[in-house]
Amino acid sequence: MTLYIAREASKLWRRVVMETAVELPLLADKWKLLLAGLIFQYIHGLAARGVHYLHRPGPILQDVGFFILPELGQDRAYISETVFTFVFFSFFLWTFHPFIFQSKKFYTVLLWCRVLAFLVASQTLRIITFYSTQLPGPNYHCREGSKLARLPRPDSIIEVLLINFPRGVIYGCGDLIFSSHMIFALVFVLTYQKYGSKRCIKQLAWLIVVILSLLIIASRKHYTVDVVVAWYTVTLVVFFVDKKLPELSDRTIGNQSPLLPLSAKEKDSRSNEEHHKLLNGNSVDSIDRRQRTQVNGKIVEDGNTIHADTGMNGSQH
Repeated sequence: MTLYIAREASKLWRRVVMETAVELPLLADKWKLLLAGLIFQYIHGLAARGVHYLHRPGPILQDVGFFILPELGQDRAYISETVFTFVFFSFFLWTFHPFIFQSKKFYTVLLWCRVLAFLVASQTLRIITFYSTQLPGPNYHCREGSKLARLPRPDSIIEVLLINFPRGVIYGCGDLIFSSHMIFALVFVLTYQKYGSKRCIKQLAWLIVVILSLLIIASRKHYTVDVVVAWYTVTLVVFFVDKKLPELSDRTIGNQSPLLPLSAKEKDSRSNEEHHKLLNGNSVDSIDRRQRTQVNGKIVEDGNTIHADTGMNGSQH
C-alpha cells in the first residue's frame, strides 16, 4: 500500500510539474489581463461601498417573490451564503483540474482570462445600474432603524478606499440591481456548461443556481427584480463577449500531456510548440496535419493516388 501511494504521488507530482511548465509561458503572456480583471474586482467593491453612502432606508417595496417565498429570517441568512461559497470554490478548484488529472480540455490561464472578461463586463453594467437608481434595501441591516442602513460621511478618502473590508462588503446597502452573487454564479455555470465534460454535473449546477436564486430572495437580500435581471443580463453578456473573444484551443484532441515525464529537450520543445500555437491562434494539432503528395500535377492527401488519373496517363503512353 505504501509503495502504491508513493508511486501515485510521484505521478501526480509529475503531472503538476508538466502542467506548470505549459501554463507559465501563458501566464507570462497574459498576466496583465489577469491583473486588470482582479483590480476591477476591487473597483467593483469600491463602487458598491460608494453607493452605500447614498442609500436611504425606506419601506420595503412590493415584491412578488416576497409574497411567494417565506422569509428565512436573520438566523438563516447563512444558508444562501453557504450555497454561494460552495459554487465559488467548486468552480475555482475545477479550473485547476488540468494540474491534477490526465484529461485536459483547456488551459487554466486562458480560461480565467475569459471568466474575468465576463465578470468585468457584467459588473460594469451592474455599477451603472445601481448608481442610476437607489432602492431601499430589503436586507435586515438596510431597513429603517438599523445603524448600518446609513453611512456617515467619511473622514478621509482613505476610509472610502479601504471599504471597511470585509464588514463593508458583507453589510452593504444600495447595490441592488442586479445581484452580484448571481453574476458570479451564472458566469461560473455558463463557463462549465461550455468547457465542462460531465453532463450530470452541468444539470446539478443549474439546479443549484436556481436554488441559490430562491434563497437570495427568501433571505431578503435582494428584490426579485435583482435576480431576474441578473439571469438574462449575465447570460446575454456571456453570449456576446464569448463571441468576441478568440476560442480556446481544445486540448482533448491529440494534445494531452503524457503520464510519464518527458526529457528536458522534449518537454521544452512541446511547451514552446503549444505556446506558439496559442499565441498564433492556431489550434490545429500535429496529428491533423496530413501528408500531401503531388501526383501528375495534383495534390493528393495521405499518399492516396487517384487511380483514374493513373490509368488515363498509362493509356496515353
